[in-house]
Amino acid sequence: MKFLLLFIFMLMGVAVEAQVKTIYLYSLLGKVPVPGAITIRQDRLPVQVSNGIGALRIDPAVSPTYTIYTVGYDSLVVDAQQIADRSIIYLAEKNTSLREVVVRTPPSIGVLNTISDVDIHLRPIVTSQDVLRIVPGLFIGQHAGGGKAEQIFLRGFDIDHGTDFGITVDGMPVNMVSHAHGQGYADLHFVIPELIEKVDFDKGPYFADKGNFVTAGFADFKLKNYLKQNFVKAEGGQFNTWRAVAAVNLLNKASIIKSGNSLYAGAEYSHTKGYFDSPQNFNRFNGILKYHGKISENASLSAHISGFTSSWNASGQIPDRAVKQGLIGWYGAIDDTEGGSTSRYNANVSLHTTFDNGLQWNNRVYYSYYRFNLFSNFTFYLNNPAEGDQIRQSEQRHLAGLQSDISYNNNIGRLQGAFKAGVQVRTDMTKDSELSNTKNRTKLLDKIMLGDIHEVSAGVYAEQLFRLSSTLELAVGARGDIFLNSYNDKLINQKLSARSHMVSPKLRLNYKANDYVQLYGYFGKGFHTNDTRVAVQRNGREVVTPALGTDLGGIFKIGDKVLLQTALWYLWLQQEFIYVGDEGIVEPSGKTRRYGGDLSFRYEILRYLYADADLNVSMPRAVGVPKKEHYLPLAPEVTSTGGLNYVNNKGWNGSIRYRFMGKRPANEDYSVTAKGYFICDAGLSYSKQNWEAGLFVQNIFNTKWKETQFDTETRLKDEPEPVSEIHFTPGTPFFARLSFTIFF
Repeated sequence: MKFLLLFIFMLMGVAVEAQVKTIYLYSLLGKVPVPGAITIRQDRLPVQVSNGIGALRIDPAVSPTYTIYTVGYDSLVVDAQQIADRSIIYLAEKNTSLREVVVRTPPSIGVLNTISDVDIHLRPIVTSQDVLRIVPGLFIGQHAGGGKAEQIFLRGFDIDHGTDFGITVDGMPVNMVSHAHGQGYADLHFVIPELIEKVDFDKGPYFADKGNFVTAGFADFKLKNYLKQNFVKAEGGQFNTWRAVAAVNLLNKASIIKSGNSLYAGAEYSHTKGYFDSPQNFNRFNGILKYHGKISENASLSAHISGFTSSWNASGQIPDRAVKQGLIGWYGAIDDTEGGSTSRYNANVSLHTTFDNGLQWNNRVYYSYYRFNLFSNFTFYLNNPAEGDQIRQSEQRHLAGLQSDISYNNNIGRLQGAFKAGVQVRTDMTKDSELSNTKNRTKLLDKIMLGDIHEVSAGVYAEQLFRLSSTLELAVGARGDIFLNSYNDKLINQKLSARSHMVSPKLRLNYKANDYVQLYGYFGKGFHTNDTRVAVQRNGREVVTPALGTDLGGIFKIGDKVLLQTALWYLWLQQEFIYVGDEGIVEPSGKTRRYGGDLSFRYEILRYLYADADLNVSMPRAVGVPKKEHYLPLAPEVTSTGGLNYVNNKGWNGSIRYRFMGKRPANEDYSVTAKGYFICDAGLSYSKQNWEAGLFVQNIFNTKWKETQFDTETRLKDEPEPVSEIHFTPGTPFFARLSFTIFF
């Protein structure tokens, strides 16, 4: 930690002061600020990104002109010498054409690493968790009635519910450490999909500002700061499915234009009986109140409070033999008393300040109160033939944290560059983290684990970007993290603690051959923490699981209409000790390695008509075990997604999408196979200025498929011996929904 702090102060050269001008970018149609726009100097080097109130700083002494680029708007050239300070510039909305896309460093700025509002709008998306499917190579699976966080698969990982994929919303972490159901549990259902502005994502442990859980990758959700229009939306579909969403500006448009201040409220209600034989009776309520605006000429404040609550019933995972023998149907249940309830309430405040020398300083504080209550039965009557094996997992949690970071352009000798550094602190306190045996949700049979968890983590990071030439950039960074864990076991009245630390170096190299070809090499160390109950049992030696990774790839523009991104990657993880929340035990697993390749393809067929496809191949294996037993259960090996999108601002819009997951091993020796699937979804909408109607269909060919699968040993009622085989949750059948939205 001392080394990293010294590293930060050594690199913090004073930014050069100049007679810079500030300009504000607004959308021409919606008359709201445009954040995230990139400015490119005359020498074609990127300068900065417009902040949350659409502000950009330009320096006539550095470049006489600046070109502004952003997805969904016309590019615009600004004369830095002629334009007045504090000017408002309006950008015209338009459909992005691949003809206009120029490959630029770094690739994370590019269109392939951002999910836009347009992408979300065209897909058959029911919850914000579905948005994750747009990340190339990422698959999700639901196996507990729709209210539980989905299972995640990416780059040869069965990530469970988030162990190796970090997720944030407006900078606030979603992943839960030492969760009652599983480490890294990431439940995004508190986000209203229509209020997502964009999602920035990437893969691998290569980014200094990303800490815990970011080994396979990350996704940063950005909520809208401004509503272009108020709206009310109603949806109805099969299986007695209903949904209503509304969002309204609480300040008038004139106030937004004059001051850049915005205040809006949003709400969502969702209900479905579900397609299972036993009704899900799923209900969810969401609400948000968000403010964003200027508090001075150099500072902006963003704050929101949000909350959600949901309850549901579930049919759980059913055994193959029960379906084959006709004991239950494809959508049946062995124990239909599974299900649960959960809620999360958040407060998030961030302050962004830009100083006259160009330095930007961001500060954020957040707090969440969380409740979780889940009933499951994975083994039926294996352990308790008389009353069954149903379990209850529950917790109450307080989560709080703060983040502070700085960034600015600087010079290191004759080299131009950019520097950023930050501090992140987080604390999680749970009350009555519980695992118990129950019957029919009401009768308590036995308490297996019960205790309070307190986990504190603190990290500091720094990264320096060097522009070695007009075509070559090098980013060198590192982060250091410390962890303090304690567990108060209420069953045996014992309190245990542990502590650990981790230093993670990062390196990224980008070579831009021309406007059509860019090559990159990324190298880095990342980690995910283990459950506190594991850490204290292992005397603190296994708090952190390190990961080492590398990506080698390129972005290629072929002609005017084709864009390709390729990557060859490798990821190695050290020995893990996993707390199995369903059983309350610690399971060791050895070292693992994963390597593979990603290919992303984008093609503009005609004006407004786009094709895309992503192919992901991985080879996940355990290290140091016999070759016949080195498979990683349920880890995907071949996946692909793609489809056609017709994108027009007004009038008809539509998409048809596919997703394919190949078969994969369900156990270590591949004697049991988890079957693959190929599913197609489609959406069609018609838009006018004041209204929009849409039809969205999941699984348009009504394919019978298994969304999640597990090789589990179970015993059915009165069955003499247990059986180990595939247990599955059936995927969504043909599911059509109609929607109608009014804008005002």
